[in-house]
Amino acid sequence: MRTQGRLLFCWLCLQVMFATVLSDVWKAEVVSELKTLVSSCVVVPCKFQYPGRQLPDSRIRGIWHKKDKKENIYHEDHIEIADSFKGRTRLLGHLGEKNCTLEIDEVKNHDNGPFCFRAEIPDIDKYSFVESCVTLSMMPAAEKPKLEQMKTLEDGVPTTFKCSIRHTCPSRPPTITWSRSNTEATLNNRDILHGNWEVESLLTFIPTEKDDFTDLTCNVSFHGGLQSSVSSVLHVKRKANILHIVIPVVAVVGTAFLFGGVCFFMNKKYKKQIQELQSRSENGMLGRLSRMSRRFRSHRRNEPAVHMTTKPNNTVSVVSGSAGFSKPRFPSPKSEHKDYSKSKDTYSASYDEDDYTNLAEQNIYGNV
Repeated sequence: MRTQGRLLFCWLCLQVMFATVLSDVWKAEVVSELKTLVSSCVVVPCKFQYPGRQLPDSRIRGIWHKKDKKENIYHEDHIEIADSFKGRTRLLGHLGEKNCTLEIDEVKNHDNGPFCFRAEIPDIDKYSFVESCVTLSMMPAAEKPKLEQMKTLEDGVPTTFKCSIRHTCPSRPPTITWSRSNTEATLNNRDILHGNWEVESLLTFIPTEKDDFTDLTCNVSFHGGLQSSVSSVLHVKRKANILHIVIPVVAVVGTAFLFGGVCFFMNKKYKKQIQELQSRSENGMLGRLSRMSRRFRSHRRNEPAVHMTTKPNNTVSVVSGSAGFSKPRFPSPKSEHKDYSKSKDTYSASYDEDDYTNLAEQNIYGNV
């Protein structure tokens, strides 16, 4: 037991020694940059440490000043404050709790900074945290709020809309109003860290068919008088009932029947036209064939006859025309007197010649 008690006592002594050493440090935690709306206010979060034990607020003096100039923007003695910042700055934190948060109201365009914190403990020590300063980025106009909602609303179904905006003035947060009744709207202001805050308003109402294609507007009013707004068009879906089912079905069926009827009549009409065209084509072909036949017969009737005649010199001549044709008269071989008194050779020659002539005559008559 004596050994455990000694060990516990040594451990407590070490804790006190280390705590004293570690707390013997000047340190500040300040956000480096903040976007600030001109004419509104900005709250700069700040925490600091100082050596020694914790002191009450009355034993510590806090000062905010410009980094490059020995010009105070906040001092507990108002005489020590620069004229351009008098009445516009105050400490929101408690110095005894190591909170050095600063508020600047009615922000001007020239309130850029950088601004640094300085802690003074009378009769002990003082320190300026110039390595941890804040710079303000000015916004001359307010940003538009963000409106969140469902794309399509249902008739008679409660719907919640959310409108939100970021700011840096939690001591005087913006106010949000709706173009509708605000009786069911709730407002919430929350810290989103690093000196930024977000105020949001939730509006719940029951949309009806009358709200279809109407505007819903969210208006934001900032401290200092600036405003911004955002609008959205509502699309309300009607309640589903028997008519919403019957009407589309009837419309679809009617359209199908109409389309089918049109197709049927068009098909019938085209078939009839095709038959008429085929009939006309056949009649035309028959007519052409008939005309061609008549022309051919007429041509045959008008065509002149061709006749062949022979002349006394045993030549054949062709005679055309419609005139009558008469065969030439040739002497019969029997009527011709042959002289048998001639010699045998002469007779043979004469016989051969007559025989040749008779053959020619036969050929002519045969051909005719």
